[in-house]
Amino acid sequence: MSENRICKLFGIKYPVIQGGMVWCSGWRLASAVSNCGGLGLIGAGSMHPEILEEHLRKTKLATNNPFGVNIPLLYPEIDRLIDIVIQEKVKIVFTSAGSPKKWTSLLHDHGIIVAHVVSSAAFAAKSEAAGVDAIVAEGFEAGGHNGREETTTLTLIPRVRKETSLPLLAAGGIATGNAMLATMILGADGVQIGSRFAVSQESSAHENFKNYVVNSGEGDTFLSLKDLTPVRLLRNKFFDLVRQAESSGASTEELRQLLGKGRSKKGIFEGDLDQGELEIGQVASLIDQVLPVSEIMHNLLSEYRAARTELQNSFLYQFDTE
Repeated sequence: MSENRICKLFGIKYPVIQGGMVWCSGWRLASAVSNCGGLGLIGAGSMHPEILEEHLRKTKLATNNPFGVNIPLLYPEIDRLIDIVIQEKVKIVFTSAGSPKKWTSLLHDHGIIVAHVVSSAAFAAKSEAAGVDAIVAEGFEAGGHNGREETTTLTLIPRVRKETSLPLLAAGGIATGNAMLATMILGADGVQIGSRFAVSQESSAHENFKNYVVNSGEGDTFLSLKDLTPVRLLRNKFFDLVRQAESSGASTEELRQLLGKGRSKKGIFEGDLDQGELEIGQVASLIDQVLPVSEIMHNLLSEYRAARTELQNSFLYQFDTE
């Protein structure tokens, strides 16, 4: 895959990016993915600035390969996070949850490659106009905070591909090599994977959370809190409270009070399966083991190659018999 545009842009072996997930994507996960030939991302959205500095230093010691940082643009202390990635000479930044227009040129001035996460073709076009180097198109299946458009990944990728010529990563509902191949056939140059890496041994998520995901089934995730910021959650007692409040016509302020502060930390990082916010993608139902990153990457690439060969052979057989 050396001629792949994503591989060339980021200087990596395989076009597989690990999502920068809050409470999951610390230095252990990021360095493990990078060491396996993908691109690991530190999830700065759940870190105070001094914690980000610590994780950057540890990542540099743990890998000699490229890695990056995911920065949600609505983060309260974003100025400090931007200063840190510049001072620490981070080479790759993925931005999300906001417009990249304000920060992209500054990051470029310091030699930093910028990718931006979008949920629609319209936002992809705006991101290209803002000067980003790559687009991550994330579909409705994804975990965590989601686009209001509710466009599925298989619909979103070809729409975004028509809208932009930039290197394109598909995200949302991707945990297997088959899914990776499908999105690349639709026009993606690579994939960004969150949920499968969130349930890895190196993920900083609590073991309670990982095991809860492993034991989840089809239809156990739901898109909630659309009147605040849409977020995909696993069903638990907190989710049931949210569903009851929404069904009874709770106001935005009442929902905000119910959500409170630190719900995702409580659920994902501290392992409170009753009162925590358990963010994960629809693909959770396909995850049945907590595996090391090395095995996840091996499985993903083996499945991708096997699916590609099977598809090629199927087409050749069909055409040869017509």
